[in-house]
Amino acid sequence: MAILGVGIDVCDLDRFAASLSRTPGLVERLFVGDEVGRPVASLAARFAAKEALAKALGAPVGLAWHDAEVVSESTGRPRFVLRGTVAASAQQLGVVSVHLSLSHDAGVASAMVVLEG
Repeated sequence: MAILGVGIDVCDLDRFAASLSRTPGLVERLFVGDEVGRPVASLAARFAAKEALAKALGAPVGLAWHDAEVVSESTGRPRFVLRGTVAASAQQLGVVSVHLSLSHDAGVASAMVVLEG
């Protein structure tokens, strides 16, 4: 398999928390399913993951936030569930596998995505 894309993103936790407080409904616009209701650090990491995924895909226009959901396996390992606009972009690139790593510490959340095809 070949690497088709790599994306990384970071999110300042205080700034992200302020955005959530300032903008009613932002959580519902950005997140779906079990993502909703998570602590701020976890939400920030998932936001960074969605941004990193968009970068790895080449930042195509028209991706919907709800079309990339970060879920946790029983082991705690994060992975994406892709649908709609995001799944179509991944398919167009020939993506077979999406690797995701999340972290949050020292006031920053980060995510890295690697796409294989």
